[in-house]
Amino acid sequence: MLIKTIARLTYWVGMTCVVLALISRGMNALGFEMTGVLTKGHPIDYHSLLDGALLFLFSSIASSLYARLEH
Repeated sequence: MLIKTIARLTYWVGMTCVVLALISRGMNALGFEMTGVLTKGHPIDYHSLLDGALLFLFSSIASSLYARLEH
């Protein structure tokens, strides 16, 4: 039960990162800079969001595969 919850949660967080990355990239293409969030001097840009999306979506896939193999 917990593994399925982790899979669902990481899927939706990953999809949220994808949507935010697409919005950020679209705004960047239109000429608007999205550098509002800085972490120790480095801005969070669309590439950081895409890396996060990959991490969450891969962990979602791994969790759901583990849940299937467990049963």
